Amino acid sequence: MNLPQTLRVLIQTVGWKDLLDVVIISFLVYRLLLLIRGTQAVQLLLGLLVLGALGAVATILQLPVLSFIFRNGGPAILLGVIVLFQPELRRAVDEMGRLGRFPRGVVHRDIAELRQEIHTLSVAVSRLSEARIGALLVFPDASGLEEIAATGVRLDAVVSAETLQTIFIPRSPLHDGAVVIRDGRIIAAGCVLPLAQQSYGAGRIGTRHRAALGLSQTSDALVVVVSEETGTVSVAQAGHLDRGVDGAELSHRLAIFLGLPASERPHGVRRLRIRTWRAAPPTTLPPPTPPAAPPLPPAAPAATPAAPPQPVEHS
Repeated sequence: MNLPQTLRVLIQTVGWKDLLDVVIISFLVYRLLLLIRGTQAVQLLLGLLVLGALGAVATILQLPVLSFIFRNGGPAILLGVIVLFQPELRRAVDEMGRLGRFPRGVVHRDIAELRQEIHTLSVAVSRLSEARIGALLVFPDASGLEEIAATGVRLDAVVSAETLQTIFIPRSPLHDGAVVIRDGRIIAAGCVLPLAQQSYGAGRIGTRHRAALGLSQTSDALVVVVSEETGTVSVAQAGHLDRGVDGAELSHRLAIFLGLPASERPHGVRRLRIRTWRAAPPTTLPPPTPPAAPPLPPAAPAATPAAPPQPVEHS
């Protein structure tokens, strides 16, 4: 049977239910790979694959001890998998629950209000960065993060640069925690965030950055961090930490996250201004060089002294 006949038989045999089954399984595997990408679960999955290979080898070679361990330790291994993959399973179930919710872009807010909020947040973060005041700003998406807001002090205040500076100023009662901002209002301050177990390539980071990374790994929130030591601004989202974010990039990230239309985003204007501000000063023409002096004539060779006359002997 050649290839065209094989394909024809396969098409006639496979029904739409089989295709639907394959599509659903492929989608679930794809989402699983996206969830564990860049996390410690990759190493755990490789370890489970090694255990599965050992179990297959024990079955094929009929090794009695290994076969007994794998045969009777199956339930314990399954329970261990659930415990080890608990953060990833929680994220997967959380994402499945978001399918029934309206995304942020469906319920539109006033464009002028969004632009004003983004400008206010950019100014506040810039002032905190210049003063090297540590800060944590949390922007929840569909999850709401009510359990995080419950760990702090309820404020329900309008977002303003002065309010954020007052909250995070050193020795303030709420400066150590995070601020939860939703729909243009400061919901709570002094909130406690879960810490990330590992930085996953972000290097050695402080407690604020670990808290931002930990919350981004377990929720759909966007977290802005201002370093107290260097004043560097970082953004954590979806388990990734981007460090050294400037004002233009921060405004662009906030505009996308808060649902500002693409035509209203300040990214292009901000970048143009940055290029203008950082443009090199106009160059001036160098002064004309004076004409070269004519070459000097070669010096005359020095005269050699004449030899003294030799005395003449008379015979």
